[in-house]
Amino acid sequence: MTRTLIAMGIISTILNFFGCSGQSKNDAGKLAPEMEEIIASSVDEFKNRPIHKKLSEQIIDTTSDENLLQVVFDNLSEKQPNDYEKEYETVMSWNKSRQAIYMIWILEAEVNNGGYNQFYFNSSGQFYKHLPEALKLVGATKFAYLTERANKTFESKNEIITKNQDGTIEGFSKPYDDNPLNDFDTEFYGLYQTENLQQIQVEYIRKNKTEFID
Repeated sequence: MTRTLIAMGIISTILNFFGCSGQSKNDAGKLAPEMEEIIASSVDEFKNRPIHKKLSEQIIDTTSDENLLQVVFDNLSEKQPNDYEKEYETVMSWNKSRQAIYMIWILEAEVNNGGYNQFYFNSSGQFYKHLPEALKLVGATKFAYLTERANKTFESKNEIITKNQDGTIEGFSKPYDDNPLNDFDTEFYGLYQTENLQQIQVEYIRKNKTEFID
C-alpha cells in the first residue's frame, strides 16, 4: 500500500501543479507532449533513486530540496514491517517529526489522487485524527485547519459518506456523488497557491534534522 503511495504521490503532485491550470492538456483533453515527457522523466528518476535504510546528517545536507522529502519518506518506509497491519503501531512508535512527515505524505498522495473520500476510505484513514497536529507541527497551519474541518465533517456525516461502501469499486465510487467532502478537495488543491506544503516540510526537516538521523 505505502509503496504504491510513493509513486502515486509523485505523479499526482506533478499533475496537481501543472495540470490543474489546463495548460498541460491539448484541445482533445489529452496531456501535452511536454507534460508526458516530464512525467516519464520523473518516473524514470523515481525508479532509479537511491533508497537509504539509514539516514545520516551528510545525506540530509547533500540532498537537494527537490528530493529531500522523497529521501526521508523512503527511509521511513524502509522501517515498516512486511506486515502492513502493523503500520499504525510502527508509525506511532516514532518521534513526532517522523510521524508528521510520513502521515502528511500519505494525506497528500491520497487527496491528490482521489480526494479526502479516498483518504478516509483507505488504510491511510487510520491516521486522520493525528494529521491536524502533524500539519501544525511542521508549520502548515492552513492545511491543518482544512483537515480539521474535513475530519469533523467525516465524523458528523459518516453514515452518509460510507453508506454505500461495501468493499467493491462501485461502492467506493458512489460516495463521490454529492459527497460533503468534495468541497474540501477543491480547497486542498487551491491551498498550494498560498501555502507550499512541500517546501514547508523541507524547511522543517532541515531545521530538525537530528530527528530524522538514524
